[in-house]
Amino acid sequence: MFKTIKKWVLGPPLASAAIHDQRLSKKVALAVFSSDALSSVAYATEEILLVLVTAGIAAVHLSLPIALVIGVLLVILISSYSETIHAYPSGGGAYIVAKDNLGTYPGLIAGASLLTDYILTAAVSIASGVAAITSAFPHLYPYRVGICLFFLTIITFANLRGVKESGVIFAVPTYLFIFSFGLLIGVGFYKYFFGVSATAPLEAIQETQQHLHPLTFFLLLRAFSSGCAALTGVEAISNGVPAFGKPEARNANITLVWMGIILLLMFLGITELARVFHILPGEHETVVSQIARTIFAKGFFYYLIQVATALILVLAANTAFADFPRLASLLAKDGYLPRQLSSLGDRLAFSNGIILLGLAAAVLIVFFGASTHHLIPLYAVGVFISFTLSQTGMVRHWIKLKGKGWFYKVLINGTGAIATFIALIVIASTKFTHGAWMVIVFIPLVIMGFMAVHGHYKSIVEQLHPNLNDLLPPKIHRVLIPVSTLHRGTLKAISYASSISDNVQAVYIVLDPERAVKMKDIWSQWCIDIPLVMLETPYRSVIQPLIDYIDQLLKEEPDQHITVVLPEFVAAKWWQQILHNQTALLIRGSLMFKNNVVVTSVRHHLKF
Repeated sequence: MFKTIKKWVLGPPLASAAIHDQRLSKKVALAVFSSDALSSVAYATEEILLVLVTAGIAAVHLSLPIALVIGVLLVILISSYSETIHAYPSGGGAYIVAKDNLGTYPGLIAGASLLTDYILTAAVSIASGVAAITSAFPHLYPYRVGICLFFLTIITFANLRGVKESGVIFAVPTYLFIFSFGLLIGVGFYKYFFGVSATAPLEAIQETQQHLHPLTFFLLLRAFSSGCAALTGVEAISNGVPAFGKPEARNANITLVWMGIILLLMFLGITELARVFHILPGEHETVVSQIARTIFAKGFFYYLIQVATALILVLAANTAFADFPRLASLLAKDGYLPRQLSSLGDRLAFSNGIILLGLAAAVLIVFFGASTHHLIPLYAVGVFISFTLSQTGMVRHWIKLKGKGWFYKVLINGTGAIATFIALIVIASTKFTHGAWMVIVFIPLVIMGFMAVHGHYKSIVEQLHPNLNDLLPPKIHRVLIPVSTLHRGTLKAISYASSISDNVQAVYIVLDPERAVKMKDIWSQWCIDIPLVMLETPYRSVIQPLIDYIDQLLKEEPDQHITVVLPEFVAAKWWQQILHNQTALLIRGSLMFKNNVVVTSVRHHLKF
């Protein structure tokens, strides 16, 4: 039944040979890897305004200069990651670049930062998408957490169906968003230049004038750091180069450039529209919603933009679902995360990583009440750490390689490293008390987890190194058969036990003295030639007396091996199994960590 449901929900398994058919075209890849970066247009301007407006309405005009500085940083990043794509066409992004050129620990810092950022990306994107929905339909606001979890579940299952299939599904909303925002910006500037004007809603102005702060340089830095949310997701394409069709590096680079151009035009366009139409952030309506309402009123195009915004914001989580599992698989192959994360699932996707990301994002959504204003301060720290390490690693790469045009490449990546490091310091310092401290504390904890996992795997390799003494048979091989009654399964277990050892005992746990007497009589009647050991249990426990008896035997003869043979019957139907106790399962679990103890099952299958 489980296999049938899984096949129906996720689709039939794909053969390993079909992995090349799962490669993405440039058009689909733009939707898969750029949705996070493009979707940030919907809230990056608002984050800038939320800071500036605390200094009064007059400070809002500084939003465009701040956006232009962020735009320059975007151009630097696009140029830098273009070089990274050509240098590392195998993907892996900041983790691989930093590990190869700066060492293991910088690589782990980059990996931990990116994993943290991807989890935040999934949570922030979906929360922002739901905020767009509740702006258009305010009566849904109290249910935003549940709506977020609903969308997160859909995206998780869509990605479990495979990267290519999820990309095709999400391509339409991405291009609808690009079209609708292009329409919004185009019509908005047309109306502005031809004399159509508007003012911010009165309630928004009143809200922002209650508690004013002085317009300081530190406040401008805070606005800049908040607006840097527009740059998250820029690294996604360089991380996922192997997902592109051949030639991978060329196609990835073209997609990166197109993403940068679209992102830059939309971000600056929305910021300028908010400025010229005097839009201010409100508690229950987003800046984009106010711009669309100002330009189109509450007509068809207003709702089209809200729907497109909600879809792209929700589906922006797909960028995280495309990159998080791939990065986690690289860390797992290097022994820094559980091995299960390195395996491809039935649909040629890293299913375990997808599920892990979905669960982590759900925890964040619930913990922060699906509030974008609480989540976004945590958002950019991790990605700018990875930006800086990646660009610094590329500088070291070009200096070591010294190929054709290496100095020019050093200049590009060096500029990127300096610019992103300055932005990182600004973001970390200005957002520290607003929640960024949590990320700064969390990343070292993740790295400690990496090292603990790596140490465990290293220890396993050392302990499992083969030794000739391991081939020597045990001096004593004792077999115990826990029995509750005598049935066909019990007799099969006795027959099997007698075939592997001459030292066999049946063990009966005395829960009822009268039944114990009957069991002795049955044992005598069947003339079974192996001893029946009766174990008393004053607290009616079946498991503990058996464990205590095994411990006693091992204490008497430390060099012996004990095999516990469990007689089991298996019901014909899965639901019938629920009607019976699971004592054998409990015994197996209890003896799992006992040294020199082997547990095996002899099963008798029922026919109906």
